[in-house]
Order: sequence, then structure tokens, then C-alpha cells
Amino acid sequence: MTRAAWLAVGGFAFAAFAAPPASSAAPPAPEHKFVVLREHSAGTPSRAQPYLDQLLAVVGKQNQWPKVTGLYFAERQPALDFIAKEKPDFGIFSLSAFVSLKGTLSLGVVGEVLAPKAGGRQYFLLSKSAHDVEGCKAHKLSTIFGADAKFMDRVVARGAFKLADMTLVEAHRPLEPLKQVLRGEADCALVDDAELEAARHIEQGDELKPVWQSAELPGMAVVAFPRADAAAVAGFKKTLPSLCSAAHESCASVGIDSLKPAGDDRYRAVLDAYGK
Repeated sequence: MTRAAWLAVGGFAFAAFAAPPASSAAPPAPEHKFVVLREHSAGTPSRAQPYLDQLLAVVGKQNQWPKVTGLYFAERQPALDFIAKEKPDFGIFSLSAFVSLKGTLSLGVVGEVLAPKAGGRQYFLLSKSAHDVEGCKAHKLSTIFGADAKFMDRVVARGAFKLADMTLVEAHRPLEPLKQVLRGEADCALVDDAELEAARHIEQGDELKPVWQSAELPGMAVVAFPRADAAAVAGFKKTLPSLCSAAHESCASVGIDSLKPAGDDRYRAVLDAYGK
């Protein structure tokens, strides 16, 4: 062989040995992560998690996402710890959590959850003895919402009263405020629509009369985090109306009737009230 031919062969061999071997393994499928934060609910995360897993499986199928995971939380701080560590793409937040966290987490609204039986859409003052809001002021008030005074004062009450106007009686579980008023441990109870419905089914519940009610509020917010891909956000938003049709049992088990696409404008009034 000529010298030129040997050099050509040698150069080819060097390139073949120097080049890294081509990988036959496909790149890992992107994972889409969700977080659900539903505060003040009667259920526990351990009971709700299997239904969330089923719902997310349908989300993955509808959007052709190979891997979809998520966790359900009933308290804010554990949810925030999860968000900081796992950096989810999407979430569902109860209204008070959403308006509080929208700015700090840069949340964009994708949709709204329609869940009339889940509570949080409207709030009421109930009493056995008072006849109006003034009859509750300067008296004992029981509520499970006492830790979120800013939301209750600005978004729910809208100037009708402030929690500081009353002496708060500690309550931790739904229905407890109703029972405290019936036992005479509190004069009034601040409850949501789910607790109001429950009052009709407890002993002596008919003695509790509404003396004030809030305006109806938007439902839980379906949100996208900043890291979510724009195409994934658009696709997910498009499939929201058909989600509960495809996952009827899962939606019904957690009290969701349906979901619908929405934007920040749907929540503008409550965000403005909260920010005042």
C-alpha cells in the first residue's frame, strides 16, 4: 500500500477507537410532577392519595405523558417542603393557599376545580342566640379557619367583621365548631358550605341558624409552576374538561364534580381583596 493509503487507514482506525461508543439506551422519559394542597378538609392524605394516583394516571394517558407522579397534602408547610425539593410542574390548591402562595411561587392559573360538596366556596356565621353579625362580635367564635385571619378578614368577610372582633375558641376538626356552639362553649361558629350542610345531619343541628353569609368564591385552583413546559401546560389545560369523565370514580371519591380551564382573571377579585 502507498504511504497515503496507510495514513488514511490509520486515521480511520484512530477515529473509530477515539470516538465514544454510541448508546443504544433511550433517554429517560420526562416526569411530570403534581402537588395537591387541600387545607381544612375532612379527609386525610393517606385516604386521598390512592385516588390522586388514579387521577394522575388518567392525566398521563390523556396527555401522553409516560410518567406522572404527585403527592396530596392537607397542611401547608409539608407541601412547601415538597415543592422546594421536588419542583413540581402542576398543582391543585385550596383557595386560601392559592391566594397566599401565588406570588411567592409564581403560580399561573390553568383551571378551576368544581367541587360543590368539598367546601370552601362560601362561608357562614351560625348561632343559636345571635340574630346578625353584631350579635357575634365581642363574643366567643369557634372556627377551624382561625389561623388564616388575613384570608378570612379580607377575602371572606370583606369588611363585615374581623376575626379579631371575636374571642376565638380553638377548634381543629370540621364539625367541631358546630358542636361547641350547641354545647354552649361558643356563641357563634364560622363555617364553610360543607360544614353548613353537615349541620343538617347532626343532633340538634337545626338549632343553628345562619346570621351572615359570604359571597360565593371560586373553587380550588389548578396551577402551573414556572418550570412547566408551555406545550405541556397548553395540552393539560385542553384536557381538563374531559378528565373527570375519564376518571369518574377517582373524582367522585374526592368530591370533584368536574374541572374546567381558567386563567388568572377568574381569581382576580379574590387576589385583589387579599392584597389590599
